[in-house]
Amino acid sequence: MRAITYDRTGDPDVLTLVDKPLSEPGPGEVRVRIHRSGVNPTDWKSRRGAEPGTPVEPAQVPNQDGAGVVDAVGAGVEQAWMGLRVWVWEAAYQRPDGTAQEYAIVHRTHVVTLPDSADFDLGASLGVPFVTAHRCLTVAEDGPTRLGPGALAGRTVLVAGGAGAVGNAAIQLARWSDARVITTVSGARKGVLAAAAGADLVIDYTAEDVEHVVRGFEPAGVHSIVEVAPAQNAALDAAVVRNGGSIAIYANNGGDEVTVPVRPSMATNARWQFVLVYTAPSAAKAIALEDVSAAVLDGAARVGEHAGVPLHHYPLDRAAEAHAAVEDGAVGKVLIDVAD
Repeated sequence: MRAITYDRTGDPDVLTLVDKPLSEPGPGEVRVRIHRSGVNPTDWKSRRGAEPGTPVEPAQVPNQDGAGVVDAVGAGVEQAWMGLRVWVWEAAYQRPDGTAQEYAIVHRTHVVTLPDSADFDLGASLGVPFVTAHRCLTVAEDGPTRLGPGALAGRTVLVAGGAGAVGNAAIQLARWSDARVITTVSGARKGVLAAAAGADLVIDYTAEDVEHVVRGFEPAGVHSIVEVAPAQNAALDAAVVRNGGSIAIYANNGGDEVTVPVRPSMATNARWQFVLVYTAPSAAKAIALEDVSAAVLDGAARVGEHAGVPLHHYPLDRAAEAHAAVEDGAVGKVLIDVAD
């Protein structure tokens, strides 16, 4: 079978198309014929590594997310999984078997059924962005721990970077849960996408006073903030979060160091919560999978231009270009077409 692998860290050109033998799933595992492989920033960061040129043994198949059809099951897995359409999440975390290949073997708990109403493009776009967004929206001290209609009623959420993959997912999940959503973007084009995702108020932070506009929309401050660039936005976040609110930080865009305004954060009893999907509590991830699946069934989780997520497709043999596109900041979702 065809697969993309890398045996050393580095630039996208370390990704190589190879022919691998087809393996059988072990106990508790399933084999998925991959139709789409989703590329996320975490995938190129793992490929680049801390030091370019570091050997990777065994060779790594990249990409955490994907979608396809179960075509084999291992011992202990119900035969009913055979032939089911599924989306795959966390395929490559501490494992060499990501989704950039024709057949991927993963543990049964890392596949989720994909309804016929959802295509493989959506399935391959769910894992990292939607599970991360779910975690960011459910870390407040007073909850909720679940998302769905009514769960965030009466609350206002601020999503930084609403045109990004996680930002888009956060907007969609928050609106599905009946929150009012404010988002910040850089430029009119991204503003159109954030509005398509469902944001009630879109602020161009390059041209507007974000604190002033947020306070005008929600004078008491926002209940939750989904933050992508804490190094730049910490002072703003502290200024607009309401008493008992939460700031969930899921990325380090703009730098690794952040200065937290201590006194303002104390005054509001604000919660600064760091989020990494791989090490998030297992119980929280299990809930996220259920809620994201419910959002898909409700038609509340979407991809495509109409949902604020333009899709960029690459064939498997151009996986290096797909990785480069994400690394260069492509707006939207980059997908690798593994099968028709």
